[in-house]
Amino acid sequence: MTTSTADSATTPRLGVLIGIGVAAAVIASMATTGVAAAGRAAGITLTMNGEAIPVSGFGALTAIFSLVGVVLAVVLARFTRHPRRIFVRTTVALTALSLVPDVLSTAAPATKALFMTAHLVAAAIVIPAVARRLSA
Repeated sequence: MTTSTADSATTPRLGVLIGIGVAAAVIASMATTGVAAAGRAAGITLTMNGEAIPVSGFGALTAIFSLVGVVLAVVLARFTRHPRRIFVRTTVALTALSLVPDVLSTAAPATKALFMTAHLVAAAIVIPAVARRLSA
């Protein structure tokens, strides 16, 4: 079976996209863990809707959802004409939607702000890093 030129040209780019995406996910996970630790050190409770969220939970959830974003980017890179545009629009919309549970929660205002900050920090790291590797 022969591989087309387009397929062989796409494979290394996808490898770079995945590598950059994983690196961005790791960095974002460390950053959100830092945000949570700093908030807790400042006296902000990490309790959302009656459930205590461990500092490590911030990093774990950031990693999971960031890797979902990397998978989305890979799929878009393979199957769409304008993957960067679609990726950015989709991930910005998903980031906005991720803030809704924080806004609607019964948590203290400072806790809500901390959780929302963590979402925005992760998005600010992962979205541009991945988007730069996608075709316009």
